Amino acid sequence: MAESDRLIEGFEENRTRLRAVAYRMLGSFAEADDAVQEAWLRLTRSDSGEVDNLGAWLTTIVARICLNVLRTRRTRREEPFEVQLPDPVVSDADRTSPEDEALLADSVGLALQVVLDTLTPAERLAFVLHDMFDLPFDDIAPIVGRSSTSARQLASRARRRVRGADVPTPDPDVGRQREVVDAFFAAARRGDFDALVSVLDPDIVERVDAGPARPDITRLVRGASVVAGRAIMFDQPSARLRPVLVNGAAGVVVTVGGEPFAVMAFTVSGGRIVEIDVLADADRLNRLDVAGRNA
Repeated sequence: MAESDRLIEGFEENRTRLRAVAYRMLGSFAEADDAVQEAWLRLTRSDSGEVDNLGAWLTTIVARICLNVLRTRRTRREEPFEVQLPDPVVSDADRTSPEDEALLADSVGLALQVVLDTLTPAERLAFVLHDMFDLPFDDIAPIVGRSSTSARQLASRARRRVRGADVPTPDPDVGRQREVVDAFFAAARRGDFDALVSVLDPDIVERVDAGPARPDITRLVRGASVVAGRAIMFDQPSARLRPVLVNGAAGVVVTVGGEPFAVMAFTVSGGRIVEIDVLADADRLNRLDVAGRNA
């Protein structure tokens, strides 16, 4: 086998895992794909004969690229919005593709991705690589430019922050999740405030990210009464709901007039909705092709 063919084959064998690493690091499919492509370019420019473990080498390269992206993002971000949601993994309501399953291993729901975005770049890298991909701290240390002990401390600090955020664990039965979500929309259509409140956790959190084009819609609200009131106020006769899985949990794609309006992710725990994450950024929805995907 020619050297170029060997590299292509080796890279393709690792591509899905590399994209999963980059997605969990960055929360953006576009940036994740860019990181994976950059890793390929660096591989073609390197002396591949000196690479003993191609998978480990590529993972290290992708991790370093992602770390630089996170540091640049942190420097440039002006934090103009209260809510900035990661890209959701949208799958068919009744099945998940092998690629999506790789992205969602270890139940990386949207709620956890939101929490990961609050970590420092080094904390996020150490946590993702060690806790989610089982990389030893000896391998993580040179990526963040610290000792193995310091890398371990970064992951430990990140782990405490994730636990402190009290990320809810979704009920395991997706069918039951769907029943609760359907009850939510049925009550909203009837304008039944009490029925809405009954399916919402008293301390529910709703996040809406409408992007820079609609900053007036972007917000974070808490409490069953507030969320129920907002659900009743949403009146779009032409709105259509398509059941999907969003990061492995029950969700919907909302279209208005045939155009994508929002992706709604629901976290159902203990038989009630504890979190609703709504991506309503038109540009990102178009890039994700949520209107036509799996239709």
